[in-house]
Amino acid sequence: MFSKILIANRGEIALRIIRTCREMGIKTVAVYSEADRHSLHVRFADEAVCIGPPPGKESYLNIPRIISAAHLTNAEAIHPGYGFLAENAEFSDICDASGFTFIGPKPHMIEAMGDKARAKETMKAAGVPVVRGSDGVVKSVDEARQIVESIGVPVIIKAVAGGGGRGMRIVHKIEEVEQQVAMAQAEAAAAFSNGDVYIEKYIEKPRHIEIQVFGDTHGTVVHYNERECSIQRRHQKLVEESPSPVVTEEIRNAMGAAAVKGSASVGYVGAGTIEFLLDKSNNFYFMEMNTRIQVEHPVTEQVIGLDLIRQQIHVAAGGKISKRPRRPEGHAIECRINAEDPEKDFRPSPGMITSFHAPGGYGVRLDSHVYAGYMIPPYYDSLVGKLITFGGDREEAIDRMQSSLDEMIVEGIKTTIPFHRALMRNDRFRNGDFDTHFLETFDWKSPQ
Repeated sequence: MFSKILIANRGEIALRIIRTCREMGIKTVAVYSEADRHSLHVRFADEAVCIGPPPGKESYLNIPRIISAAHLTNAEAIHPGYGFLAENAEFSDICDASGFTFIGPKPHMIEAMGDKARAKETMKAAGVPVVRGSDGVVKSVDEARQIVESIGVPVIIKAVAGGGGRGMRIVHKIEEVEQQVAMAQAEAAAAFSNGDVYIEKYIEKPRHIEIQVFGDTHGTVVHYNERECSIQRRHQKLVEESPSPVVTEEIRNAMGAAAVKGSASVGYVGAGTIEFLLDKSNNFYFMEMNTRIQVEHPVTEQVIGLDLIRQQIHVAAGGKISKRPRRPEGHAIECRINAEDPEKDFRPSPGMITSFHAPGGYGVRLDSHVYAGYMIPPYYDSLVGKLITFGGDREEAIDRMQSSLDEMIVEGIKTTIPFHRALMRNDRFRNGDFDTHFLETFDWKSPQ
């Protein structure tokens, strides 16, 4: 086992990793930008190294500075968390070449799954159901038009290196193809320095279901059931839960087996998530794979009773994982509390938190790095914390979440707490009657 791990990230995920390392008796090194000098991950790590100015590209995305910090502190392994460099194959490769264990998959695994078009072909070859569409990258507008004519509208254009809904366009009319392809390519090039796109048949009113997978260096790949991620705004998840209110044991077993089969086809090692679309007839289709720990991993931890960060570290150190998938027990739900103003179209709301109170009680968990007097910087994502509640069933978990949201106090900035309170009261949500387009018609300000 490692004696010291450097955490190449910030905020709540860095603090989350530090907590598990402490339990395992592993020393930790925090890296931080000048804007995060007073962050809790800096305070609670055993050592801390400033790696640059506030902008991410000059600090948390600066590979040479992170590697230098690891050398300086004699770290043995590097945990990337999520975001920033977590799915960067070059960073994984440089870590290995520099003598550090990258707590995540190998570079070729990240590359195979990071390119969405290539990942789709890999999954298709492994026998995992995929949505009809282009065979890889679309090379011209004429080719795009031919593909759309053959599979019919609506279709969705996606960036091969995409994420968070960027480089994504839905086409409902054949005459819109040329314009939408050009717009998707331009947005993808600006966001990811890669303008390649591919086309898929657009599944209307789907549910977004993801399967948590884990692989070890001994050839074992398992899954830890599903998470429901359909409550999202502009392709950004806001609420996640496990198990899904619509996934039966039969669907869970089939989807889990497909996820394991697809992951095993690339010899996957570490934590990963296979994301599927589930249509109204309960047919599921591969969408993408995330080669990292997910923001929403706590809901899985709550229902299977397993620390996934500990599992990541255990696997990276050469340990074996259990071959038996764990059955979900109870129900967990997570609300992402963001520093955003829902009254003003969820506009970011950075600033000083003047008052803070965390909810508590049985079945309540808050993963957060903030405190009264903490400054939410404008340079990074707006996550204040993840509020997770657990209950014997879905109704109890929602009731506990509603009570916890009423108890939580964050003053000095605007947050999404009012939005989440309204959602927990909504009858359609409570009945599990929603899909990925639910928030397009949900008026959170109206009486429920």
